[in-house]
Amino acid sequence: MRKSRQKIKSHEQEARLFRNRSLVAALLILLMAIGLVSRLVYLQVFEHDVFITRSDNNRMRVEPLPPRRGLIYDRNGKLLAENRPTYNLTIVRERVDDLDATLERLVQILDLPEDEVATFRERSRQRQRPYQPALLMSDLSEDQIARLAVNRYLLSGVEVEAQLMRYYPDPIVMSHVLGYVGRINAEELADLDPGNYAGTHFIGKTGVEDTYESQLHGRAGLRKVETNARGRVLRELERDPPEPGEDVTLTIDSRLQHMAYDLLDGRRGAIVAIQPKTGDILAMVSAPGFDINKFVTGISYDDYRELQEDIDLPLYNRAARGQYPPGSTVKPFEALGALEYGVVEPDDIIYDPGYFQLPNDSRRYHNWLRWGHGRVDLQRAIEVSNNTYFYTMAYRLGIDRLSSVMHEFGFGEVTSLDVQGALPGLMPSREWKREKYNQAWYPGETLSAGIGQGYFMATPLQLATATATLANHGRWVRPHLAKRIGDTPVTPPFSDTKPDVQMDNRQWWDDVYEGMEAVLNGNEGTARRAGASLEYNMAAKTGTAQVFSLGQNQRYNADELEERLRDHALFIGFAPVEDPQIALAVIVENAGGGVSGLGTAISDAWLQPRAEDEDLPAATINEEVEGLDGD
Repeated sequence: MRKSRQKIKSHEQEARLFRNRSLVAALLILLMAIGLVSRLVYLQVFEHDVFITRSDNNRMRVEPLPPRRGLIYDRNGKLLAENRPTYNLTIVRERVDDLDATLERLVQILDLPEDEVATFRERSRQRQRPYQPALLMSDLSEDQIARLAVNRYLLSGVEVEAQLMRYYPDPIVMSHVLGYVGRINAEELADLDPGNYAGTHFIGKTGVEDTYESQLHGRAGLRKVETNARGRVLRELERDPPEPGEDVTLTIDSRLQHMAYDLLDGRRGAIVAIQPKTGDILAMVSAPGFDINKFVTGISYDDYRELQEDIDLPLYNRAARGQYPPGSTVKPFEALGALEYGVVEPDDIIYDPGYFQLPNDSRRYHNWLRWGHGRVDLQRAIEVSNNTYFYTMAYRLGIDRLSSVMHEFGFGEVTSLDVQGALPGLMPSREWKREKYNQAWYPGETLSAGIGQGYFMATPLQLATATATLANHGRWVRPHLAKRIGDTPVTPPFSDTKPDVQMDNRQWWDDVYEGMEAVLNGNEGTARRAGASLEYNMAAKTGTAQVFSLGQNQRYNADELEERLRDHALFIGFAPVEDPQIALAVIVENAGGGVSGLGTAISDAWLQPRAEDEDLPAATINEEVEGLDGD
């Protein structure tokens, strides 16, 4: 065999390979060093603030400081809505390891009844902003606070917070005026300023609480605190204090409000009183009311269902949203329209045989007094509330001009400045019926509108507002509930105020006033018993509103009807006639009549206040003021 040739090593080649490998290794080391240094520079320089913040967040956090909600007072400084200290249970989901287990532990610790457990769990999952506490329970008892304190080590992310809770000293009488605050829901949370409402669990839902939410709420503050590993606060580092909400002073007179509610004496109805010169709403009562304190912390399902199913509708604000046929209370306004359009003169005589007939129509539109009032002029027509006279006026005016006149006094419109949820009522017209029903307007419907029936609907607030405008000789002042916001007075003139009602002859106002005065002090006045004891001149008008329509030859007999089918009773008035200080409207559902005394009692209480009024039982008041309403 021949031996293979051995390869001779090349030292020069090995040295070159070593140098190349060393160069590559050095280059890799250099690149890695550059990458490491670059990363260090990036983290230490460019991301310095981020990591400092993360580091601080491990031991420090920023907590919102909700502002104190502004208080609400009546015009005399009586407190209507206050804040009481209470303890609430909150949870921050991001700080809880196992939410379900924590909730189950809380249910056991607090020994919650079964019907509250579902609500408790739902609140814990209500959408919140990151690291914002969700409100689980309000107004904890001392026993509950003690149980939570003992088990605090088991409840990471759960806190008992001392906060101020809304409380209403007169929750039923003031229910529809004040409204109430309640828990912020998901829809409201999406629309609220996240910074200003951080840490706030309640918001105005209805009434004044809703209308003036931005003023009452204030501005949220912040505090920076140091915490331990479990998230418990060790000390406060910095604080930006919150700005408390502004106090709101209302135009409401609490004494008058209470008296009006007592006068209704459990009946369904509303009373609204306004100061004509300023538009201040002195009283705005809707009965029955309801306990608004139950809504603050969250009303129970059973209690809310009871309110909803109550046949008397306590949640319904009759004063601002109750739309009723105004009945004969519209006759003074119609009379002014008839004078302005020249379809009648104050001394013109119309003969009333007890009914009115349209030309070429056999149907009779009856006066409330079946045998009629005979010869009536404008003043007597108002005094005795003669339907035939106002059927004639409505026919002569026509629905277009009648509707225009009523709109001048605010019927069919929302004219209040800050009454939440107020409805416009309905002043019908030819165009309205065509759009609503695609039907023509008939002359008989004009006659019904002329005595405040048919399609014509008005709220008690509208009636009081129109009466205040009438008392002012047509000068418009928008009714309002706020008298002061903080230290800033709320005074007219207000934007969007309707133009004043103009009459070509100022004497016409006095002609209508004289007829309205005779309602109370005339020999035939429909409220003469209620006006017998008055020590000043008051102008008024009574009215009844049918709940259902009568046939051509049917006669109304209240004794034969169920209570809820009887006519509503209405009253409007202002006093003193020479210098009006109060204008008011009263409606009592299904009363039939006899409510004029309620109106004169309210007027007396405002113009001639007596200390004993507050202690006089409602039944005694009603016995003293019961009047006789002929229409």
